[in-house]
Amino acid sequence: MKSMNQQDLTPIPEHGDCLVCGSSNPHGMGLTWLAAPDGTIYAYFTLDKKAQGPENHVHGGASAAILDEGIGVAIWRAGYNVAVVQLNITYRQALPLHTPLTLQARLERKEGRKLYGSGEILLPDGQAAVLAQGIYVEAPQLFTKNRYRG
Repeated sequence: MKSMNQQDLTPIPEHGDCLVCGSSNPHGMGLTWLAAPDGTIYAYFTLDKKAQGPENHVHGGASAAILDEGIGVAIWRAGYNVAVVQLNITYRQALPLHTPLTLQARLERKEGRKLYGSGEILLPDGQAAVLAQGIYVEAPQLFTKNRYRG
């Protein structure tokens, strides 16, 4: 996995009530998105007991939500308002709570109405613990408030 100097990253505005990145959602995870010049999206975060699944580990659904949103943000930054229609998750290793984690996500390609993206959540040693491949389609009707406007 590629690493990026955080000083070269541009913060992306949050999404209000979003479960993953919205500051106004009291149950949210509070992630902050950062964009690299090549369009890759990064997030540096630590999850606590609110995201627990197995004892002392992150719930698989929480990591899936983070990957879905991160890939969606990468596609949004490329100019498309999308919703996921298929998300394939590979869990290589359980994510520990209270541990610094890194998300990387990107738009891979566009074919007709479909946009393909991928992402991974990395452990502190750089090992990819959870990976995702997603297919998204344009759905601007879902994003009246937070629509990408280029």
